[in-house]
Amino acid sequence: HVETATNGRSGVDLAKKILPNIIVCDVMMPILDGYNAFELLSKNMNTKYIPFIFLSAKTERKDIRKAMDMGADDYITKPFTEEELTSAIESRLAKALILKDARQTEDATNIESFHNDIITLYDLKKFFNEKGQTFHFAKDDMVYGEGNNSNFIFLIKEGAIKNHKFDEDGKELITSLKTKGDLFGYTSFILNIPYQDTATAIKDTELVGVIKDDLKIILENNHKITLELIQLLTDNLSDVKEQLLQMAYSSVNKKTAATIIKFAEKLNTQANEAIKISRSDLASVAGIATETLIRTLSNFKKEGLIETEGRNIKILDINRLRQLC
Repeated sequence: HVETATNGRSGVDLAKKILPNIIVCDVMMPILDGYNAFELLSKNMNTKYIPFIFLSAKTERKDIRKAMDMGADDYITKPFTEEELTSAIESRLAKALILKDARQTEDATNIESFHNDIITLYDLKKFFNEKGQTFHFAKDDMVYGEGNNSNFIFLIKEGAIKNHKFDEDGKELITSLKTKGDLFGYTSFILNIPYQDTATAIKDTELVGVIKDDLKIILENNHKITLELIQLLTDNLSDVKEQLLQMAYSSVNKKTAATIIKFAEKLNTQANEAIKISRSDLASVAGIATETLIRTLSNFKKEGLIETEGRNIKILDINRLRQLC
């Protein structure tokens, strides 16, 4: 069964949605060319192992070399025969299955040899760093979307992530902020439940991900780490409860001040550094309208608590901001 897309951007979006067995892609396309489409798919955790064949009228050696250096599985030039194309597809599909079996065997062996040594949360994070897959996301890149298959659980090596949901009116609510050393992305270890929110990088971020089934093996064999993870989940729930209470009962000034401080802490911002964050994100966490937040920031600026320039907010008097909380 074949699905088609008329440009590179729609092709990337379609591939992320349906996760095809193989991708055959032109180079010269509108909106997003084949090279950029391949690069985006190679960086995505769900599509990085999908075989990718370029099919192009660009026949110069430098074009073919560029594609193969990027990691493409094959490069077929036009004109081509039907036999040439089908043969390449069959070969790459077979290779992909062999490599998938090899990865699964290697992963199972690695998990088995490591799981007896994982008894603390520190050990678990060390396992993530040593055996997890590395992913890089630029600021505003989506790590996963609400409803996507929950294949991975992540540890943040560098950067910061916001988890957020959208209501029926399209309004965003940030459910949590995660920073270096935090785990996120867990739904159910027993049922195949998709991600319940969307995760987006709020600065350039490096993650390591472990497949959920691998982590399940570790938890089944190490009850102590299971208890530590339960405690972590309990603490996260307490943070969400506190955020909801703050949204329900705090004054606008208190909500805004607390949210600015929270973002400063999560982004590891020094006292003399500006927070680079959108007003909508601040308003979403604070639980107030963006217009209300902007008015409050203006008042804070007049009182000498902060400075603003575009999207940037610089804290001038953090002690007075804390007093408002």
